[in-house]
Amino acid sequence: MAWGLAAPAVGVIALVALVPIAATAWEALHLHDLRMPWLGRPFAGAANFVEAAYDPRFRAAVIHTVGFATVSVALELVLGLALALAMHAASRGRGLFRTAALLPWTIPTVVAALVWRFIFDAQVGVLTTSLREAGIVGTSFDWFVHPLAAWVPVVAADVWKTTPFVGLLLLAGLQTIDPALHDAARVDGAGPVRRFLTITLPLLAPAIVVAAAFRTLDALRLFDLVYVLTGGGPGTATEPLSMYAFVTLMQRLRFGYGSALSITVFLLTFVFALVWVRALGRALAEERR
Repeated sequence: MAWGLAAPAVGVIALVALVPIAATAWEALHLHDLRMPWLGRPFAGAANFVEAAYDPRFRAAVIHTVGFATVSVALELVLGLALALAMHAASRGRGLFRTAALLPWTIPTVVAALVWRFIFDAQVGVLTTSLREAGIVGTSFDWFVHPLAAWVPVVAADVWKTTPFVGLLLLAGLQTIDPALHDAARVDGAGPVRRFLTITLPLLAPAIVVAAAFRTLDALRLFDLVYVLTGGGPGTATEPLSMYAFVTLMQRLRFGYGSALSITVFLLTFVFALVWVRALGRALAEERR
């Protein structure tokens, strides 16, 4: 009976998730190039993955992806925790405050990227114009032509949009902490900082791990934000792994190699998912002690 009840859900998951992954993995094992259809689709084994290992553009895209995930998730956790504490402590206008705080998260990523591209625009951007008038940057400075500076609008847009999501998850964790614990610590003379370090953070660890896991897995699949903001430029300085796979598949028409890159994105995300699941298990174990 249990298998019978679960069968429809298992079938849907297999149809929409496992079948496409399996088809992509099978394509990655072949040399399939639409620019040379007369070559057919010969079986190549791991040749596409070996090529990726020696491809400097692939290695750079992996570094870009992991670096972006590390910086953006770290900022989102810090700012999300501050936002969650502020929403948890709000007494008047709590509903309005929480609604306003969550508004960036509701905006589509493409729209948010266009807004931030306008903010950082070299000619009419509000931020660039203000920095230029203050003498902080030169008159010819352009965020999108410097390899490192181009990452600033990408990280800023991602942090602005997804910090409310992290704050919402951490707020849910804060609301599970028994206020009596803080009252008892306050009676014992513990100040706000000590209560935060000894009560709030340890009990909030599972929620922090969950938020970090969700955001890391999402950041590793970075595509649409970069596609709109920088297009991967200047050159390939802001090209993440998903965009390189897209360019290989849809522009260079190398379906075999592009599928191998897509499988690499999946494997990278899967490895990080396992790491966060283990971290969550340890956090839950520590909470029970």
